[in-house]
Amino acid sequence: MTMRSGPLEKICVVDLTTFLSGPYATQILGDLGANVIKVEVPGKGDATRILPPHMVHGDSAYFHSTNRNKQSICLNLKAEEGRKILLDLLADADVLIENFRPGVLDRLNLSVELLRAHNPRLVICQITGFGQEGPYRDRPAYDMIVQALSGGMSMTGPKEGRAVRAGVPLGDLAAGMYAVIGTLAALTERQRTGQGQVVDVAMLDAQISMLSYQAQYYLVSGDVPGRQGAGHDSIPTYRAFMCGDGQEVVVTANTEPMWVSLCKVLDLAELTSDPRFADNTLRLENKLALWDSLERAFQTKSSSQWLPLLVDAGIPSARVNTVDQALADPQVLARDMVTTASASDGRKLPITGDPMKFPAHGERAFSMPPRLGEHTQALLSQRLGLSAEDIAQLVAKGVVVLDVAGKTAEGQEV
Repeated sequence: MTMRSGPLEKICVVDLTTFLSGPYATQILGDLGANVIKVEVPGKGDATRILPPHMVHGDSAYFHSTNRNKQSICLNLKAEEGRKILLDLLADADVLIENFRPGVLDRLNLSVELLRAHNPRLVICQITGFGQEGPYRDRPAYDMIVQALSGGMSMTGPKEGRAVRAGVPLGDLAAGMYAVIGTLAALTERQRTGQGQVVDVAMLDAQISMLSYQAQYYLVSGDVPGRQGAGHDSIPTYRAFMCGDGQEVVVTANTEPMWVSLCKVLDLAELTSDPRFADNTLRLENKLALWDSLERAFQTKSSSQWLPLLVDAGIPSARVNTVDQALADPQVLARDMVTTASASDGRKLPITGDPMKFPAHGERAFSMPPRLGEHTQALLSQRLGLSAEDIAQLVAKGVVVLDVAGKTAEGQEV
């Protein structure tokens, strides 16, 4: 596996995560150049490898979305020899990221205390649903659970409808991002102290943090935010409008000059002198009447007619794209946000790109998400120095499994 250039190219991350929050975090670290070693259960691997509906190159599209730029080793952590191999991998690693439920590492005889004694410089990031303490500590959690508990779902969806889960798994993704931030902060502090530390990230905590000003509104006023649909609870001209072609456009006219420009573009200049709409506060109080006027105006032209006029007037606006439209957008393509991951055997996979650009590192390649156990033999022989006989014995005992889907990775650079 050719290592990806980036700011973290000297950092080694051992990845004990599965599903989404953890793999998303380690993928970001891999995108930044870290050497990510994904430890998987022999014969099964990451549970998302088999999630329907779409399968590509023997694994699910879901798995492919969060596991590029990684190496895979199949290791039985319930076996003493498997745990020893993990400790050998961790001896000179920089980061361990896991998303087991609290207590699982202890039951595997891999307690945080043991790991820190084994490698005092190791940063250990633990991602859980609810953190390492609290009344919900031992509960299982998934994205929709924390979206519900956090209050986020109560604010999502039509005002008169039922609560709606966000279209992307914000609870998982936010936890993954905070895990990366915490890990990088711990690595930075290690430069001063020489010591690693534990980073405790909870999905619910991350989702509560993402409530942002909505939580602050409640904390200072006692007013409980509700569902706003595709609108804003402070700015009535920050919402989606239906055009004459049945396509929605989003307009964010959130300043007085933008409000005046919007009225001019829509040929509604009379609204700027209407006392009901004299300022944002009054427009908010009279939003239903305002929306009626704006909606009727937007119905007179198609979205393709309105958007150039809005853009030329300096009004932030956009079509409500479907996913296929978004991934074909010229701005998205210009920023390489749709690209290709490749494997040494010629396999290729279309993927979304890295939103973090580092011009000093030039164009950076993406490696295909690994096959299950694709790098087991290479890691054991090259990184840990085990002989072919040693590896064969481990295979016979069921401690490790080699790559069975493709050619064995013997001799492959790691």
